Amino acid sequence: MSNRGGLDIQSGDWTTLGAVSDGDGVNFAIFSAHAERVELCLFDESGKNETDRVVLPEFTNEIWHGYVPGLKPGALYGYRVHGPYDPKNGHRFNPNKLLIDPYARELAGHVEWSDALFSYDMKSEDKDLTFETSNSASVMPKCRVIDPAGYDWKKDRKPVVPWPQTIFYEAHVKGFTKLHPAVPEKHRGTFEGLSEKAIVSYLKSLGVTSIELLPIHFFPDDSHLLDKGLKNYWGYNSLAFFAPASRYYGPRGMTGLRDMVRAFHDSGIEVILDVVYNHTAEGNELGPTLSFKGIDNFSYYRTMPDNARYYVNDTGTGNTVNTSHPRVLQLITDSLRYWAEDMHVDGFRFDLGTILGREPEGFDQRGGFFDAVGQDPVLSKLKLVGEPWDIGPGGYQVGGFPPGWSEWNDKYRDTVRDYWKDTDGATQDFAARVLGSGDVYDLRGRRPWASVNFIAAHDGFTLNDLVSYSDKHNDANGEGNEDGHSDNRSDNYGVEGATDDEAINAVRDRQKRNFLATLFLSHGTPMLLAGDEFGRSQMGNNNGYCQDNDLSWVHWEDLPDSAEALRQFTMRLIAMRRDNEILRRESWRDGMAVTWLNPVGGEQTEEQWQDVGSTTIGLRLSGDCEGMKDVLVLFNPHDGNVEFKLPDSSCGNWVLELTTDDADIQGEDIGRPEAYRLEARSLVVLRGS
Repeated sequence: MSNRGGLDIQSGDWTTLGAVSDGDGVNFAIFSAHAERVELCLFDESGKNETDRVVLPEFTNEIWHGYVPGLKPGALYGYRVHGPYDPKNGHRFNPNKLLIDPYARELAGHVEWSDALFSYDMKSEDKDLTFETSNSASVMPKCRVIDPAGYDWKKDRKPVVPWPQTIFYEAHVKGFTKLHPAVPEKHRGTFEGLSEKAIVSYLKSLGVTSIELLPIHFFPDDSHLLDKGLKNYWGYNSLAFFAPASRYYGPRGMTGLRDMVRAFHDSGIEVILDVVYNHTAEGNELGPTLSFKGIDNFSYYRTMPDNARYYVNDTGTGNTVNTSHPRVLQLITDSLRYWAEDMHVDGFRFDLGTILGREPEGFDQRGGFFDAVGQDPVLSKLKLVGEPWDIGPGGYQVGGFPPGWSEWNDKYRDTVRDYWKDTDGATQDFAARVLGSGDVYDLRGRRPWASVNFIAAHDGFTLNDLVSYSDKHNDANGEGNEDGHSDNRSDNYGVEGATDDEAINAVRDRQKRNFLATLFLSHGTPMLLAGDEFGRSQMGNNNGYCQDNDLSWVHWEDLPDSAEALRQFTMRLIAMRRDNEILRRESWRDGMAVTWLNPVGGEQTEEQWQDVGSTTIGLRLSGDCEGMKDVLVLFNPHDGNVEFKLPDSSCGNWVLELTTDDADIQGEDIGRPEAYRLEARSLVVLRGS
């Protein structure tokens, strides 16, 4: 069925992919190397009724294209793509399935799970080798043509925060605002909620520079989660790389997203997006046909070399995006530029980033993706953060990304957790992590900021739960507590979960301060998980990916007194880091004198480094005496007190700037004592004065 309804269509332009309005009509262009025919389907405003279907008239350089005069922004559309249904050779064309344009800027509706979404007979023993003919249009979201000039940015300017001054704050659009009392009900859980003055002012007062949002690309809720009454909360299951997740829309729709970006920029806060280009929501050979799989499966996905029916599954999600294909690589870089230029975001954190550098022969830091981004005049100037691991061969690549990139450093997370548990043998590695992990990143001109340091992130225990639970408690996920990491390096200090025991709570509060102080006193780029600044809990659940409820949402009211005290302590740490360059080192070759000390006096010896039980240490950072330029940080993870012999201050007396044993102490001149008594499980910052 073609040219139904008599729709006029012209040859159009193949050079710009997607649906592009020029005011007089809309140009449609879509890549498919192996298709035999592509049909454009238009729908009425409801998205329920197909009004026109027409074959794209031209095929140029593997791009199918056509121009529809008179069509306006707001029009809803999708594609049907004809070609061989030959799974064994990697082809899964089925024109009965309505497909999402990979370049769609906005989607209307959502995926409604139905057998019609699958290209095969799910009841057949042959599964995906069969061919299913039901029409999926009624249960598919529709693509919407947008107005390219439909928003006034009002001279919006990106903050461009220098890397050494950057502090990431990882947050979830819905979870951060859903329970906030100062956010109007209609804006809670939305982009507009994040742009509320109360939210922006809070982050500004906290001192963070860059909000890093969990995925906001359009994603469906997995059918197996819906069957259990759960949802895909985190959003690591993208379906469209240009379209925002409409579930986060407020009354102003996409405009609200742009308002949010502008509101943060007006306060000098960057917006970083967590992006998932490594796989899509279409899953493996038994997954649905929603977009890429039906447009050109063999091009968009990596298939097994010996049997293209099956997918390379380096992501653990069923499929792997084929970044080695030039058009697929173009899709990703075009998407990144769109978010940077049209939506004004400041950078990206790449989920399972090793995938993006994986070529057929393995990970290559000079692979096509890294080369394309590194030479791009727009993308190369953004903040680029890689999650440097996947489950494929050679997938662990911490330190392996090219110059210009920073990386999530799980070595930092694990070592700092081990150290504050007083784990034997952790001290030497801890020292390296505190100084920016130069053993990992000090090569090819990379700087300390290449290490993104974190204690907690969305995946795993919150800071509060790290010191409150010895084991994960993920029963609410419906997977028999088998999901989530078991190696949490956590401790409950006597009781599993919340307790009224004052002694246990005192230890937990002190440990939270120890972790936060270590994070913000370490060289590198700190990342704070939303709510950790006041002790948010997920009740021991370390895998809240499916918990779109108050278990994962940030609670703002009826918090214990300790919550505000911890928030104030966090603000002090961030301000201390901001105001003193010596705590946020820009280069390993800046002339800073770095000395590690032992409690009995003098520099740490090789023998002491090798002593697995010798964990109490001191770090001295020295420069001139203007501001905080002679700093002594003392670390004691033991459960007993330690007398630490102090060196002379080159600037005069020592001032007790901060101690995690007593969060209220600040700027107390202690003179020139011979030794300082380090309380059990405590950290102390002294500065010369």
